Amino acid sequence: MDFLVDVLTESVIDTLKLIPFLFLTYLAMEALEHSASHHVRAAVEKSGKAGPVVGSILGALPQCGFSAMAATLYAGRVVTAGTLVAVILSTSDEMIPVFVAHQESPTRLFGILALKVIVGIVAGLLVDVALRMLHRTGDGHAHIHELCERAHCHCEDAEDENGSAEAQATTADEHDGVAHHAHEHAHGHNHHGHGLWPIVRSALVHTVQVTVFIFLVTFVFGLLIEGVGEDAIGELLADHPVRATFIAALVGLIPNCGASVALTELFLDGTLAAGPMVAGLLVSGGVGLLVLWRTNADLRQNAAVTGVVYAVGVAVGLLVGATGMMF
Repeated sequence: MDFLVDVLTESVIDTLKLIPFLFLTYLAMEALEHSASHHVRAAVEKSGKAGPVVGSILGALPQCGFSAMAATLYAGRVVTAGTLVAVILSTSDEMIPVFVAHQESPTRLFGILALKVIVGIVAGLLVDVALRMLHRTGDGHAHIHELCERAHCHCEDAEDENGSAEAQATTADEHDGVAHHAHEHAHGHNHHGHGLWPIVRSALVHTVQVTVFIFLVTFVFGLLIEGVGEDAIGELLADHPVRATFIAALVGLIPNCGASVALTELFLDGTLAAGPMVAGLLVSGGVGLLVLWRTNADLRQNAAVTGVVYAVGVAVGLLVGATGMMF
């Protein structure tokens, strides 16, 4: 019983120390999202064949829900499959706030971000090239109306019989709304309103959510160390890096910020090696895959995108482990 109290006490103390850093980080992130999200979406929509490059770079920005936005745009065939893959692989999710909260070296953080962006660009471009070679790129037109029909946003009510330009503009606006609603649904809150309070409120919500996850991860892991023993944990994760890489990538597929929190915490604690950490964080693209499965009707496409993201994460993680790359 004493070890339970000790672990609980240490977990609470360690978590409380992180709260100020988490809140300040999320405050800055929410301010950026309020001011730049529309421009980010517009840049991705207009990127064309360079979509994976633009998507991967913008995906690394600390904006919650960007992967969900990309998934929705792909479901409407506004962006390519390669762009979606690039965004998911580069999405930083909760890694940045956890690194900042732990006051880790910026060199380590930017090194991981740079690797994720590069992998996203390369993988995204290769996916688009492969699809073009296989003539599987679709008809080249956006299918926003189909997306709206599936989402029941009543875009069709705005269309007149002649398909006027005004109706097309309305449909496009409604499509933007679908992407925004997917973002809201995925994160349990919205960013409506003006002024400082919506930004502060969103930052507080994120801080509370991630603080709870960090506490749970710290507490559970502390219990595992005490109950199972450090040697057993090390044998599972450290002594078998290949197995750890596959497991970490599976954890990354969990459509929740807790996955990236757990992976980052284990890496910073020294329990998870660089290879498995990279594999898990590459796959951990926020709620992007969850929104993809919700909004895109073609289940084979959804499975293919998920499989590609997982395979790339595992392959890069194994490569990092084999080369001894450190962060």
